[in-house]
Amino acid sequence: MAQRYKTIEVNKTETGTRYIQNAIYPNIPESDKDFYVIATAGDRYDTLASQFYQDQSLWWIIASANNTAGGTFIPTPGEQIRIPADVENALTLFEQVNRTR
Repeated sequence: MAQRYKTIEVNKTETGTRYIQNAIYPNIPESDKDFYVIATAGDRYDTLASQFYQDQSLWWIIASANNTAGGTFIPTPGEQIRIPADVENALTLFEQVNRTR
């Protein structure tokens, strides 16, 4: 399973309280190899990630590729969803964005 928090730093406040920085999710470029599906009732990004990547923790790749607003985990039924084919590229982009901040 990919560990998306391995490049996210743990910080401390002045009083010693530990916290993890928010992750920044990259823009994932389109590819001719991407999959497109039409969302149906009951679809969620984690179940789509499990179906296409065999890893539900990669839900954020699908959400980022589709510019999901409002923090919802559920696409609108009838909406076209892009499933990026190149998972390794998405993971590399995530590491690059979060390593340099």
